[in-house]
Formats: sequence, structure tokens, C-alpha cells
Amino acid sequence: MNGKTIGVIGAGAWGTAMAQSLSSGGHDVELWALEADVVHDINTQHENKRYLKNIPLSPRLRAVSDIKEAASNKDFLILSSPSLYLARTVAQIVDIPSIVNGSTCIGVLTKGLIPTDTGPKLILDVLETVLPFAYRKNLVYISGPSHAEEVAAGKLTGLIAASENPKNSIRFRELMKVPGLMVFSSLDVVGVQICAAAKNVIAVIFGCLDAIAEQSNMFGDNTEALLLAAGLNEIQTLGFALGATHAETFTSIAGVGDLEVTCRSTYGRNRRFGRDIIQKNILDSFKNLDDCIERIGEIGYLPEGAVACKYIQEISRKLSIKLPICSGLYRILNKEIKPLDFLIELLR
Repeated sequence: MNGKTIGVIGAGAWGTAMAQSLSSGGHDVELWALEADVVHDINTQHENKRYLKNIPLSPRLRAVSDIKEAASNKDFLILSSPSLYLARTVAQIVDIPSIVNGSTCIGVLTKGLIPTDTGPKLILDVLETVLPFAYRKNLVYISGPSHAEEVAAGKLTGLIAASENPKNSIRFRELMKVPGLMVFSSLDVVGVQICAAAKNVIAVIFGCLDAIAEQSNMFGDNTEALLLAAGLNEIQTLGFALGATHAETFTSIAGVGDLEVTCRSTYGRNRRFGRDIIQKNILDSFKNLDDCIERIGEIGYLPEGAVACKYIQEISRKLSIKLPICSGLYRILNKEIKPLDFLIELLR
């Protein structure tokens, strides 16, 4: 594929890493950032010092502060804003002519769920109500074990591009044939989205377990493997309850692959959050889960699992499905149970 014009909406670590990977592969990329210092640093020093420190960025990667500029007249547009802000961010670009007519192919990196008046919804379900009708069943969801630091550094990473429109999945697969990325197509947009959202919840509990294991002899590698397996079962249960279509999604890089790296890697923000709950008593600053979500910016990084666990709790209650680990994190963040007491209860 010849060099394409690409807009990336959201200059956090993952959005910046994807922009870097694509620009290094020969594409012209404009990256929208909300923060003026991020735009300045990327354009003058070729580094995102706020969100992706010490990673040199390609000179052909250009940052902009005007979201319409980043989204207009692009062959491809990639959405990477956090789930909490995604819908309102996308609402700012729906009147752009190349979006109105559907000529720009849109992919989504954001992981999580989005609240609506009728309950939490999957990312693509919400975006299809915000974007013009041309994008119904045409969006592409991109996920997999992909820590931003490694993607930006060019370390080989596998991703899944899932869409109900197989042609669009293939278009993104071809677009991302750049050094360091290996992309596979999928039709299971529900399963891939659930894996991306729910694995962050499991990773927070894993972080709690990891930190407690350093302080006592109660838990070890065997216990962590037990938790990972149980977590994967919960992700699959939730996925099928919501309409996942392929069992192999959960044993692919979108499922077990992303779960494993999110739980075990030192780059993982959700694992870090779990460790901080134990080691830094970070929850002492918040009254309950809602207070934590409302003031989540005070944490200093964004643990998506804290937000996702609230929405997964709502879904599991509505569908009457049992998800002990996800429910357990909800109880921990809501200050209904201590992490150690929950883990003992869960693993007995």
C-alpha cells in the first residue's frame, strides 16, 4: 500500500505510539492533542514528554491542536481518546465532509465501555449512533497485546482488526503492514471489544495479588496462573452473553494474549493501579468507586479497569451472570471489602 494520509485523534501513549509506527512506515500522520505542550513537544522536539517519554518520534509525524484539521480529508482516521471522553470528542468531527460521506475509513483503539441512558454499551455501538449513518457496521476495532512503549520502539507486536465489514478490516490490515506490526482480521467485533475492556479489570486484581505476594507467602506464580485462567473464563462468559461470535477470539492475541501482557508487564497502568492499592493505599483518597471515577485524573495515570468494572457490574446484574473477579474489584473500589479478604474468598 502506498503512503496514506492518516489522522489520529488522541495523543495519549497508545495514540502516539500508533501514529509513530504508521509514520515510520511511510504514511503521513497528523496527531490531534488536547494539550498545547504535547503539540509543541512533538513538533519541535519530536517527543511526547507528557505521555510517552524518551521515545523519539518520526519527523513526518505532525501534531495539531485543531481536531477538525486532524480529521479532515484523511484516507484513514484512528480514534484513541479515553472511553470516558470518546463520544463527546467524536461529536466534534461529525460534520466534516469526508466524515459525512463516509470516504474516510475509521478505526478505533479505545478500550472500555461507554455509559448511556439505557446502560453501558460497547465502544462501536455508541460510535455508530454518534457518527454519520455511513459508518454503521463499517467501523474497525483494533486491539491486542500492545503496550505503547514497545509499539513506538518498533518491537514486534500482533494486533487484531475486527469489523463487520471484512473489506474494511483488510484495509486496516494492509495499512498497518509497517515494520513492527503484524495484523490479523476478525469478524468478531463484540468478542474483541469485550476482551479489550474486561482484561483491564482482571489486571487490577492481578496487581493487587502481585503486591500482596511480595509481602507474604500466601500467593505465588501458581496463584497468578490460577487468577489468569479464572479471569479469562469470566471474559469469555461476558463476551458470549453480549453476542461474541467466535470462541477462538478468547484464545487469540485479542483474548489471552492481551490479558497476559496487561497483567504481567511493568508498563501496564491497570496492574500498577492494583499494586498502588496495596502499596500506596491509593483508595484512601476516595470515598467510593463513583468518587474515584469522578476524580480519576488525580491518580496521575488512567486505569481503565476502574471505570470498566463499574459498567461490567451493571451488565452482569442485568444479564444475571456471575463474574466473581469483576464483581470483586467493584466491591474493592467501592470499599465494601479489602483486597486480601477478597482474594482469600475468591481463591479458596
